[in-house]
Amino acid sequence: MIGIGVDLVDVDRFRHSLTRTPGLRDRLFLPEEQEYSERQSDPTERYAARFAAKEAVLKALGLGLGSVSFQDIEIVHTVSGEPALRLHSKAIDIASEAGVEKWLLTLTHTHRTAAAVAVAL
Repeated sequence: MIGIGVDLVDVDRFRHSLTRTPGLRDRLFLPEEQEYSERQSDPTERYAARFAAKEAVLKALGLGLGSVSFQDIEIVHTVSGEPALRLHSKAIDIASEAGVEKWLLTLTHTHRTAAAVAVAL
């Protein structure tokens, strides 16, 4: 194991941030992530879970905010529906340099809280 990261997001606080800063959604999430989230009954729960996952990935790599663009960490789903990562640009380079060959990712949320755990192997 190379690293593990966990993050927890308050859904209402995240909702307020998205409302207060309209461009935040585009800075944090790729179009495909937005499309998935917007199809849900409460998109903010999905956005919060994806944000938590991106933070967890940074932590698993031993990085802080701003080290990698949130656009370089994409949360996707496998055919079975399992969440997975797709890294881009600088995130690919950093993960490769760290020796990451595989990721494990889990997301969960309620109407109040979203959480994610990322394990770099």
